[in-house]
This record gives sequence, structure tokens and C-alpha cells, in this order.
Amino acid sequence: MTTPLQAAILPPGAGWSWIAQGIRLFRRQPMAMLFWSIATSFFINIGALIPVLGQTALVLLTPLLTFLTLCACRNLDEGVRMMPGMWLHPLRTPGVTGALLKLGLAYLGCSFLAALAAVLPFLSSMLDVLDTAGQPDYTALAQAMQGPLTVFGLFYVLLSALFWHTPALVGWHALPLRRALFYSMVACWRNKYPIVVYVATWAAVFFGLRGLLDGLAGAGMSTALLAWLSLPLDIVVTALLYCSFYPIYTTIFRASQAAST
Repeated sequence: MTTPLQAAILPPGAGWSWIAQGIRLFRRQPMAMLFWSIATSFFINIGALIPVLGQTALVLLTPLLTFLTLCACRNLDEGVRMMPGMWLHPLRTPGVTGALLKLGLAYLGCSFLAALAAVLPFLSSMLDVLDTAGQPDYTALAQAMQGPLTVFGLFYVLLSALFWHTPALVGWHALPLRRALFYSMVACWRNKYPIVVYVATWAAVFFGLRGLLDGLAGAGMSTALLAWLSLPLDIVVTALLYCSFYPIYTTIFRASQAAST
């Protein structure tokens, strides 16, 4: 669709509202989203095991997986029961897969440039630490990596704003890539405060769970039991996170303007 879009400006409390709406969405069909959480986690773990190519494929396919997640959440919101064959159904729409892969290539290219820009200023100090003649000093290496990681983190904030809404804007509104990136950036800037609240809340949840598990480990709980406990927690929290993506879109952009996919 070519209908002009208008990004709403929401109060900071919308960040918590997105999470609450995501929880309500999850409760409609929990098994469907738990399945998707397990499937995507499996795909991510497999990709992480394959050097270079696996990580590259993960970055390339991130917009596509995000769009599939949003489509599933829209079905949940509309009361449509998610069946196994429906997960890839949105990719059958002509032009959607190609547009999302093009978006993935743009995301991959921008991520590579951001990593390159973050590493180059600190390259000499990192090479000094990586002495191939002897055992690397891992403490010194960790210190040398702080600068590149900090710079990349700043670049990643910009990348996140550029690509946050682009899967929906490309897949549902059929916007050209540049226009979708522009709308996403504007929408994120207008709603920077609720986004900060949203991200901070999820960070607190994840770090809180890690702290809980570390505390149980310190109390003497066995490693095997901790693994059995952490796995379902990760799956459930990830499913809730996925469900919270859709309310962000529906409250910032009017869902009724999206093409049916």
C-alpha cells in the first residue's frame, strides 16, 4: 500500500503497556508461541555453531523471522488459530520474501560496516595484545575489547531504530526500503521514551532471571537441575518477548492500514 503513514507519539508508560499486551496475546495461544520460541532458538543455536556462514545467515534472516513473528501475533490478535502449516504462509505473498531478503542484506551490510567502524580505531591496540608468539593475555584482551564494544553498541542503537519497524513496513505496507527505514527511524525517535522503558524492563527481567539462577547455583543447586529450570524459563520469556513486538506496531502505526498477508 502507498497510503501515507503517521507514527503516533506515545507516553513513556506505553513501554510497560506493550509488555502487558504481549502477555495477554501469549495467553490466547501459548503453545503456538512456545513452539515458535523453541523453533527460533534451535535455528539460532545451529547458526551459532557454524563459523562465519551461520552467523551471517542469522543476521540476513532476522527481518524475515521478525515478520513471521508479527504475522503470527496478528493471527493471535484476530482469533485465528495457528496451525503448523501457517507459519510460513506469509512468505507466499508475491514479492514479500524478496523484499525481506533485500532488507536482510541491508541489515547485514550495515551491521558489518558498524563492526568495521568500531574495530578500526582500536585495531593496533588489539593486535598488540594478540601476541602469536606466546599465550594471549585474556585480561588485557578483554580491556582492549571494551572500546570497540562500546562504539559498536552506540552504532547498534542507530541500527535498531532504522530496522525496528522495517519488516512490518516492507511486508505489510509494501514500502520501498529507503522509505521504510525513514519511517522506522522517525517512529522510534518520536517514541524514544517508551522504547527506553520497554528495553529497560526486558533487560531487568533477563538480568533478574540470571541473578535468580546464579543465586540458586550459589545455594548449592545442581548444574543439571539448573539447566532443566533455565531452559523452560528462557523459552517462556522469549515467547513473551516475541508477543510484545506486535503491540508496538499496532499502537505506533495503524494496523488497519496494513495489507493482508
